Amino acid sequence: MAALSDTAREKLQRLADAARNRELSECAREGDTRIIRNGKPLISFSCNDYLGLSQHEKVKEAAVLAIRQYGAGAGAARLVTGNHPLHTRLETMLACWKGTEAALIFGSGYLANIGIIPAIVGKSDLIIADKLVHACLIDGARLSGAKLLRFKHNDIMDCERLLGVYRKKHQNCLIITDEVFSMDGDRAPLAELSTIAGKHDAWLMADGAHSFSGGAAPVDIYVGTLSKALGSYGGYACAKKSVIDYITSRARSFMFSTALPPSAIAAAIAALDIRMENPSLALRPITNARIFTARLALPEAQSPIVPLVLGDETEALTAADVLAEAGYLVTPIRPPTVPEGTSRLRFAFSALHQEQDILAMADLIKNRGWITQKPLDRHAAND
Repeated sequence: MAALSDTAREKLQRLADAARNRELSECAREGDTRIIRNGKPLISFSCNDYLGLSQHEKVKEAAVLAIRQYGAGAGAARLVTGNHPLHTRLETMLACWKGTEAALIFGSGYLANIGIIPAIVGKSDLIIADKLVHACLIDGARLSGAKLLRFKHNDIMDCERLLGVYRKKHQNCLIITDEVFSMDGDRAPLAELSTIAGKHDAWLMADGAHSFSGGAAPVDIYVGTLSKALGSYGGYACAKKSVIDYITSRARSFMFSTALPPSAIAAAIAALDIRMENPSLALRPITNARIFTARLALPEAQSPIVPLVLGDETEALTAADVLAEAGYLVTPIRPPTVPEGTSRLRFAFSALHQEQDILAMADLIKNRGWITQKPLDRHAAND
């Protein structure tokens, strides 16, 4: 058997030959949309800090004060000694924000999904997932041991077709979807999915990591993140109290993980306060995304995420290099993150972006002739 290091080198070379190797690049944010990447100053259109709250003085000060008062870490899992009063305060706020009875904080959105799904469904059950859901939802589904089926992206009729064929063969059924799809920027038809879930005696779970809307969603379990629009770190689930209590006792990624540090929780509390006090703040990222799509005569943005599909990996990498040379950071997205043949530039717009920067970047894209997008196969599975 070959040494592990030799096997790793061989596999890395195959990835490099296919333009699919990944490398870390050092990035230092400078307070708004500016970033220093590998020593070069850039305007970032790749960050998921949609509301710019990670840079807000009140949010930063809340984190600093929490460290000074409570220390740098939680010290243990929440079921041991890590359940700080700040956790309870934030969970109460999140439940109120999403209109549910209760909420539960996890170490990350990924940990939430891989813990919750196996906690509520198992080998005798059925999961029906949108084909473009985030990888952590698929990982959670696979960990559960339930039968996993995929319906065509945002296709209500295909979802109902699968329910009609397979639902009666399984004890329980969970439908899972993103609320906003992270690579395409489009939104799930939650109301319609909720209707057919009720019709077929199924539960509905939505991941709202890339959403920042308040109010109740028509779902049984809503999973969100503290690390994007709220500018901190961590994940959470909102549901009826009995569901949250059960997840607390059964989700392994919650039970066996050290709690988030008080600084992250305090920052999220401050960020949520700001968001709740400033409803118009949530409009700015989408407004900026629509300035971009209007300039390029693209379909109007449904969220702060706008994909520009170029095709193969080399095209996307080259385009990202051209933009970086001009002063813009736009990360190229390649398989396996997206389906074959849909490598793209993914633009993420923030409340902090300036209109002149958006228009200048859009004009560069137009002049390069990249706006003739290749058609997206939204039905292709992203496994």
